[in-house]
Amino acid sequence: MANVYDVLKERGYLKQLTHEEEIKEILGKEKVTFYIGFDPTADSLHVGHFIAMMFMAHMQQHGHRPIALAGGGTGMIGDPSGRSDMRTMMTVEMIDHNVECIKKQMQKFIDFSDDKAILANNADWLRNLNYIEFLRDVGEHFSVNRMLAAECYKSRMENGLSFLEFNYMIMQAYDFYVLNHKYNCTMQLGGDDQWSNMIAGVELLRRKDRKSAYAMTCTLLTNSEGKKMGKTAKGALWLDPKKTTPYEFYQYWRNIDDQDVEKCLALLTFLPMDEVRRLGTLKDAEINEAKKVLAYEVTKIIHGEEEATKAKEATEALFGSGNNLDNAPKIEVSDEDFSKELLDVLVDRKIIKTKSEGRRLIEQNGMSLNDEKIKDVKFTLNDNTLGLLKLGKKKFYNIIKK
Repeated sequence: MANVYDVLKERGYLKQLTHEEEIKEILGKEKVTFYIGFDPTADSLHVGHFIAMMFMAHMQQHGHRPIALAGGGTGMIGDPSGRSDMRTMMTVEMIDHNVECIKKQMQKFIDFSDDKAILANNADWLRNLNYIEFLRDVGEHFSVNRMLAAECYKSRMENGLSFLEFNYMIMQAYDFYVLNHKYNCTMQLGGDDQWSNMIAGVELLRRKDRKSAYAMTCTLLTNSEGKKMGKTAKGALWLDPKKTTPYEFYQYWRNIDDQDVEKCLALLTFLPMDEVRRLGTLKDAEINEAKKVLAYEVTKIIHGEEEATKAKEATEALFGSGNNLDNAPKIEVSDEDFSKELLDVLVDRKIIKTKSEGRRLIEQNGMSLNDEKIKDVKFTLNDNTLGLLKLGKKKFYNIIKK
């Protein structure tokens, strides 16, 4: 079997490595136990986590054992990396609920059967730490000067860095230490914004136990302009179908910039690289075929083949030659909704954020129902005006009666 290092390198995952030549050699010769941490800041993972899950999946497919670590302990502090302000504190109940939700999502990507992978929660060892013992045992191995020089802290110094958040790096490093002792975990993987925290874990193991430890980061999911991908009009692109429907998820990838198609195919699908490169060479109108492949493959991984097919068929019905609207996004209305203005119905259903947004669409001829432009901002629905609602160029909804 090919060395997973070469696979990860070819597909564009690898960004920074602590000991590149050693890591390459080890991954080719040994079965490594590694971990990636996921703090439960919400009750769903989002597309930013997706690339880390794919990173993990490739490692497992090449015989290495993943530990998916839910941050039930670190989540009580909050990672300051990449933030200009302090995170909102969550209750223990909220954190535990979020942990259970994201655990279920992880199981779509990783095979946890027969000890092929481990699902752990750092709440098991962080929440009941004896603070004085922890400072004596672990704190002595950290230099405050070096910590303050870390990028995740430097960017916060002007606006203020709380002592609470200052502890985050030490907590994450301690995770690596515990996982090494419990499971012989020797490598940490994560997004490139975690580099400073990951180095801290490697150095803790090497100083405290004189053990070999390694870290490698994956590239963050950014577009051709260097901006993070995965933001929609409704916010983050969630992996939970209740937060981002499979259709909306499919549409996001169907409409990405031409320049980002090849990179996303390499990072977010399991297509062979020869096919990725072929699709990436398509130009002009033909690049749309590559986008269809990308949207279908990514949606299939997250939501399953059935939902991916439904999203594809709905898209073809709305934008192409198809005519089956069964799988298009629906707005179900009742007789009670007929007494309301359409804009109120759309705000109630969170289709638009405000009535002002809806009024602007109407004034700019950007809203139509069954191919008829809506001109009246006070337009109301009735039994004869159900059907295909179009908002702008790319948002469609099938309005049906409950």
